[in-house]
Amino acid sequence: MKKRTIKKVLIANRGVPAVRIMHTCRDRKIPTTAVYSTPDRLAYHVFMADTAVHIGEAPPAESYLNMDKMIDAALMSGSDVIHPGWGFLAENEEFAQKVIDAGIVWVGPSPKVIRMMGDKIEAKLIAQKANVPTIPGLNDVTDISQIKKWMKTEKVAFPIMIKASSGGGGKGMVKVENEDQLQQAFAQARSEAKKAFGDEKILVEKYIERGRHIEVQIVADEHGNVVHLFERECTLQRRNQKIIEEAPSPTLDEDLRQEICFTAVRLMREIGYTTAGTVEFIFDSSTKKYYFLEVNTRLQVEHGVTELITGLDIVGIMLDVVMGKKLPFKQTDIRPNRWALEVRLNAEDPKTFSPSFGTITRLEIPHGPGVRIATGVYEGADIPPYYDSLFMLLMTAGADREDAVRTMDRALSRNLRVEGIKTLAPLLLSIIRHPSFISGEFSTRFIEEHMNELISMFKEKGSEDEALKVARYVAEISALGPQKWM
Repeated sequence: MKKRTIKKVLIANRGVPAVRIMHTCRDRKIPTTAVYSTPDRLAYHVFMADTAVHIGEAPPAESYLNMDKMIDAALMSGSDVIHPGWGFLAENEEFAQKVIDAGIVWVGPSPKVIRMMGDKIEAKLIAQKANVPTIPGLNDVTDISQIKKWMKTEKVAFPIMIKASSGGGGKGMVKVENEDQLQQAFAQARSEAKKAFGDEKILVEKYIERGRHIEVQIVADEHGNVVHLFERECTLQRRNQKIIEEAPSPTLDEDLRQEICFTAVRLMREIGYTTAGTVEFIFDSSTKKYYFLEVNTRLQVEHGVTELITGLDIVGIMLDVVMGKKLPFKQTDIRPNRWALEVRLNAEDPKTFSPSFGTITRLEIPHGPGVRIATGVYEGADIPPYYDSLFMLLMTAGADREDAVRTMDRALSRNLRVEGIKTLAPLLLSIIRHPSFISGEFSTRFIEEHMNELISMFKEKGSEDEALKVARYVAEISALGPQKWM
């Protein structure tokens, strides 16, 4: 296979993912093109890029979801490669095909693979064919009578989960606790699916109580080499969206780890996967069984924790693969030697999860041993109300889990300061200090079960604290008089 060269990379994204990809491109002396909507004209990713192209107004449909404008921006800027990051068009097979048809290199798996894995029903059937365990369920449901019949025949008890067949990110997913909720939940899931993904196809699955969310990072080249970079634990979620991830998982023993990782490799080899992708599983702690959930055909938000424990650059691997290079390592070469933790800093009220947008009037970013930051903002930057609320990823690493958690505590409680907007920081700190988190005993329901307790642990910190410190200092000097050091 002929090796290609990269002249310039357009990042079809904004914020954190755009900045992350630009860092690797800078390391490799590859010029980059940023795209931006009108409210993002002063965004961090725009300043970082070598070239920036305005692609439309604030609504995503007019800018970051506009495929033709993205391709025009690439051609106009002389970019011969497009990296989609995560979110927006990253898992859109139509966009991937348009990029390829325009003679531009697409950084990701083939449009065919994206389409297969983007449909949860088809993905589940392929997983079953590859002998990968799947959750008991019913595909392509059009009426609640089908659900009732399936539950009766298969002896499935509530709760169950109704899911949109397309998409992800927690949209179109509704948990049903009893039969009275079934009709409304079914209608809600179909409505959300239609609105978010343009496809109201639905499937139903048994809800795994006390489930743990385990995912396996895969990298694969165009020469048939498929390697796993071990697993991540992504169990702590709010509204079916992850907020804390770690690697390795505290849930798995070594035998289970090997089994689940090689199961993921087998599936990705079966579908002809290339570049980087993730196989997601739900793990039932009570039975020690795991079940296939989905394949994310893109770079994951939490890829950084895998990079920290393996020392690899996953974005760099993706670029190497599309250049036609072979993976420079074998499975036996991958030996994780650290523990890593990531928290997602979203611009949200930590008590209600309602969005908090505005200008960041003050920003102090954590530093020190074992800390890695992936940010999409700077002090004075605006957080617009039109896009995802994630503005920073805070990662820590240590020799073991206790070490990584201790470093995260320092970063969140002592070194981080964000003013002008509300963030999830108080909630994240409460979680990592909770005895159940410290002991590794938690499930996907942890936040909803412990929310009041977590809120009670918040330590409010505002500008009043600084004023009180100054007042105390002035009072002390006034009382004691001038000191020798003054």
